[in-house]
Amino acid sequence: MLGAARAIISSSSTRIFSRNILSKPPPFFTISRALAPSIPRFSVRSMADSAFKTVQIQRDDTAFDAYVVGKEDAPGIVVLQEWWGVDFEIKNHALKISQLGPGFKALIPDLYRGKVGLDVAEAQHLMDGLDWQGAVKDICASVDWLKANGSKKAGVTGFCMGGALSIASSVLVPQVDAVVAFYGVPSPELADPAQAKAPVQAHFGELDNFVGFSDVTAAKALEEKLKESKTPYEVHIYPGNAHAFMNRSPDGIKRRKGMGMADEDEAAVRLAWSRFESWMARFLS
Repeated sequence: MLGAARAIISSSSTRIFSRNILSKPPPFFTISRALAPSIPRFSVRSMADSAFKTVQIQRDDTAFDAYVVGKEDAPGIVVLQEWWGVDFEIKNHALKISQLGPGFKALIPDLYRGKVGLDVAEAQHLMDGLDWQGAVKDICASVDWLKANGSKKAGVTGFCMGGALSIASSVLVPQVDAVVAFYGVPSPELADPAQAKAPVQAHFGELDNFVGFSDVTAAKALEEKLKESKTPYEVHIYPGNAHAFMNRSPDGIKRRKGMGMADEDEAAVRLAWSRFESWMARFLS
């Protein structure tokens, strides 16, 4: 049987995030079922859907769909989903990335193989079932695909679950040229940031209550680890912002408010995107 050690923490209005350490190495994080009744379901759509091309990427003995937007010969960036899956918000992020500065080619690998969580319970179930080591292999194959299809260099970015996987890729995927992670840190069972080989920039909200995963303590612990790595790094903490503060679409804002995250700070979002653009341009151009 799986031996789970669970530490559930409280936010101002809900009990949110806890960590389960399971018998296999990758981390699993659990949001309390108490959230589920307060979270509305959302239709899966994106303003950006028509902008994407679907490609199929092969790795080992399996294949997965990925969604690409941007100029063919631009530097590539793998964009990793939150626990919801490849939904409207991650597609909006990828479209934004493709339009920054001189332009990037953004690629979203479908880590859930077509499944999308429409509420907390579904998203939790999908993330609980994720093969984290397999997800790292997906990232590796995605970076290889970008470099074989016009991108001389390729970075990785991600949000929440994808943020943790982004940092893991800086350790475990040697082909990665730069990483930007948003509010997520991998557990030691998956990857040790002290062993990062690619430059890492990381962003966190000061009010993030996901203890041990993306709160300020986790952010500062990540910074200490990155100091050991001897690779370029930046860790930014945004005052007055909670988890997932980059999600600014109308549905994304509604979803955040349903989870008790009512902060709206457009200036912080603009600053984070500016830092993202500078970091990726520095290491991918």
